[in-house]
Amino acid sequence: MITGIGRTDIGILRTKNQDTILVKNEKIGSLENLFIVADGMGGHRAGEVASEKAVDAFCEFVETNTVNAASQEDNWLEELLRDGVTAANAQVFDLQAENPAWRGMGTTFSACAIHGDVLYYAHVGDSRIYTVTKDAIKQVSSDHSLVAELLRLGRITEEEARFHPNKNVMTRALGTEADLLVDTGNAVLAGDTVVLLCSDGLSNMVTDAEIMEILNKDISADAKADALIELANKNGGKDNISLIIINNDGENK
Repeated sequence: MITGIGRTDIGILRTKNQDTILVKNEKIGSLENLFIVADGMGGHRAGEVASEKAVDAFCEFVETNTVNAASQEDNWLEELLRDGVTAANAQVFDLQAENPAWRGMGTTFSACAIHGDVLYYAHVGDSRIYTVTKDAIKQVSSDHSLVAELLRLGRITEEEARFHPNKNVMTRALGTEADLLVDTGNAVLAGDTVVLLCSDGLSNMVTDAEIMEILNKDISADAKADALIELANKNGGKDNISLIIINNDGENK
């Protein structure tokens, strides 16, 4: 059994929380579990609306489009996640035409499901999906941001990327365009692997090394989540902070 726990915090500087998370440790549609982090963007309530509606639309799609896994190809799960994000994108994009106050809204969207010992994901934006063991931390997802693109092209260093003034400029987000390219993929999980989903409110404030150190402490998953939130706020808390910690062994530790 897979066990995930989630936290979302307003941070120090924001006046409202525009993040939405979903922790579903039980079956939903054809999925054995489901975990989502969505970091909304836009003025007024637009960011909050975008992230909430995206998560709702995705769950509705998964619940109503069940799959006979035994009769499908190996990539059926990635396709289901991708199609769910595409459906959510259409709903959020259409909402902008209905309400001028929501024009320009969008959201990151990172969705994971674990089947057997494999993590499957669909991803858009600059929220992140990590796998963490006692020896290493690996970012499974790719950031869809201007700074990430500059880094990939070798025009800036990792240190420059961390403090770049355009760090929050995204190149891809759910709900901002009618057509959306969705990243999908999978990763085999060793028995001691922990999966972390988080918004940039965590990853911008806490280094990968600090994340790895906290997740490898001999404390409960709840205590680890609290420690990560506390450290992000201690380091500035410049944005909403959301995270989900998923243990592959079914134990909340």
